[in-house]
Amino acid sequence: MVDVVLPCLNESGALPWVLSRLPEGYRAIVVDNGSTDGSPGIATSLGALVVHEGRRGFGAAAHAGLLAATADVVAFCDCDGSLDPARLPALVERVTNGTADLVLGSRQPQRGSWPVHARIANIVLAWRLRSLTGEPVTDLGPMRAARRTDLLALGLEDRRSGYPLEMFLKAHLRRWKIVEMPVPYAPRTGKSKVTGTLRGTITAVRDMSAQLKSAAAASSQGPVRSSSGNE
Repeated sequence: MVDVVLPCLNESGALPWVLSRLPEGYRAIVVDNGSTDGSPGIATSLGALVVHEGRRGFGAAAHAGLLAATADVVAFCDCDGSLDPARLPALVERVTNGTADLVLGSRQPQRGSWPVHARIANIVLAWRLRSLTGEPVTDLGPMRAARRTDLLALGLEDRRSGYPLEMFLKAHLRRWKIVEMPVPYAPRTGKSKVTGTLRGTITAVRDMSAQLKSAAAASSQGPVRSSSGNE
């Protein structure tokens, strides 16, 4: 079994399609982050495990899902319809066969899926990450997979938009093998809570800037030894 963490805030329009695309043996953990559109009830009726996280923020929801997971391998995916969960087995296989510790889905945008300002911001962020870490990363997308115990050992602290970046940076510091795999990125169902709003964009930039500053300081001290055996 693989547990799939799906942070959710008012995604009633996309949930049926997203949950129908989960492969056999993949359990959906839908983490409701304060929905008012009936998303938790829809997820429950479709067989998902629903976890309620009262603290608003992507990181709060994602980490609550990680804590609720019990499978050896945990995957993360947006549940807005922009990413297809049917693509997850290809990412998970790299973890289970030992060729990667963290697999990132590199988003390949389709027409209308990515606002220009968000695409530019992602290009700049990827460039900064390559400069800082040497990892050949092109995207810091939300679709990813790793082993649950290794993820917990990272001690992730961000509970807002910096959570995916913190995961990547701490994995790098512990010398995890990080790989990317291309995944199609379609237009989302409904309005974005981050790139679709000024407040969300500002929050994301602030959270990620804090993570980059912290990582720059930590990298000057050398790699960190982790309990999973990676250095």
